[in-house]
Amino acid sequence: MKENKRKRIEKYAAKSRRYKLLAYNRFFVVALAVLLQSALYFWMLFRLENQKSVAVDIIVQIIACGFVLYLVSRTERLSSRTHWIVLLLFAPIVGISLYLLFGGGIPTKRMAKKVLTEKAKTYESLVQSPTAMNAVKDCGRKGAICNYLSEFAHYPVSTDGTVDYYSSGETLFEEMLAVARTAKKFIFMEYFILAGGKMWDRLRELLVEKANEGVKVYIIYDDFGSILNLPYGYEKYLEELHPNIRCWVFNRVVPVFAGRMNNRDHRKIFVVDGEVAFTGGINIADEYVGERLRFGHWKDSGVKLTGSSVNSFTAMFIALWNAFRKDKISVEDCLLPVCGEEKTDGFFVQPYDDSPLDSLYTGSFVFLDMINTAKDYLYVFTPYLVLDDGLRSAFCAAAMRGVDVRIVTPSIPDKKMVFRLTRANYAALVRAGVKVYEYTPGFIHAKSMVSDGRAVVGSINCDYRSLYLHFENAVLFGGCEAVEKVKQDAEQTFALSKKMEKADLRRTPLGKLIDAFLRLFETML
Repeated sequence: MKENKRKRIEKYAAKSRRYKLLAYNRFFVVALAVLLQSALYFWMLFRLENQKSVAVDIIVQIIACGFVLYLVSRTERLSSRTHWIVLLLFAPIVGISLYLLFGGGIPTKRMAKKVLTEKAKTYESLVQSPTAMNAVKDCGRKGAICNYLSEFAHYPVSTDGTVDYYSSGETLFEEMLAVARTAKKFIFMEYFILAGGKMWDRLRELLVEKANEGVKVYIIYDDFGSILNLPYGYEKYLEELHPNIRCWVFNRVVPVFAGRMNNRDHRKIFVVDGEVAFTGGINIADEYVGERLRFGHWKDSGVKLTGSSVNSFTAMFIALWNAFRKDKISVEDCLLPVCGEEKTDGFFVQPYDDSPLDSLYTGSFVFLDMINTAKDYLYVFTPYLVLDDGLRSAFCAAAMRGVDVRIVTPSIPDKKMVFRLTRANYAALVRAGVKVYEYTPGFIHAKSMVSDGRAVVGSINCDYRSLYLHFENAVLFGGCEAVEKVKQDAEQTFALSKKMEKADLRRTPLGKLIDAFLRLFETML
């Protein structure tokens, strides 16, 4: 039996080497298939556009007008609706087809039914402490967001436990390893990117060691996020390492031009025994811990939670796992009883998630609340700054009413078009008094917001995809030393960054035209 297992592992290792030598063949095949389908799709649209009769033209215009009226009647995300209206009016056939693929931002009904059903079950297991809720309600307007997250997002606020902030991926990962070594029952990990390398080698070896000790290990990774880093069937290899290791790949990439491919699992969750949870910006890849240089120095961050708030991260993971796997995880067996000593010094912590399955847009809602209630300062880390009208107006209004608003973005981009759209947002912000910085040592991947004694740290970027198309998670906390550490990290990062002045924002007429054209498609980038 052991000999057969060894041969399977050696066979996988050889397969992995061939995979790399063939220039990531699965990605190549998928990309080529989608490219050919896209070319055929646009060729058919071109033929239809040029050969349509007057009757067909009238029908197309009526349908396009119907879509426009539908968009006008909607109440959310004015900027994205405007982009689609322009496409529908100027190129109705292309606009209609692209909107059906990308405009709604809603996954398949099958995915929605499965996930929402399981989330409803886990909600029932999460307990909101009345003492904790009353404590945050005493904070007035700033505590109202906690009530929203508890009542509508169904994730309770806690006033027990601890929050620790880590200002680099390296220190966060070392703490993750230290806590994982203490695991006795289970380890949950869920990441957008899982990539071979020194980081994953260390973690994988530890997971196998813990599996040998009887610890149950459950792993979720996103297929699109990992497609350039892992060969097809990698989850089977992981499960063959030990019976206690189970792995599932979220939303398998298929060579089909389909809208559901937009909905990715961008969450970062690491839970040990239901007692400790980690989240933040880091994925499981070497650049996040300084073992591989990409785009200069990679700046990231994250938090560690203890106490009853960990139950929310446990529930997030189990809900997604149980929605698609037959080997269900018992929620009741993994949650801790809410019996910690609750604090009365203003401390609170509240994890939450966001998904394209509902119309809550929780990630955007929390960001807007942080911005709109800021009085003294508001510091933001984000790798992408592709803003809708709501966020852009909120940032500008905060600066104009005297709040010290500072936003840090990368100096070295990982995606050129998104970087151009990020820079296109600078001018309006700077004119309103927002201080925009670019992290000159390299790429800032941290996703955080801190203001007046509260902070948000998680996986959510300030862009359309993260706020409306992806599955995300974050944690809101306040009244603790971790908030001050987030602020101190921001202040130290400002000193390493270049403040963008009006002279840096000048664009040629051609540049402005290119930016305007790209903004039509910013909801798809």
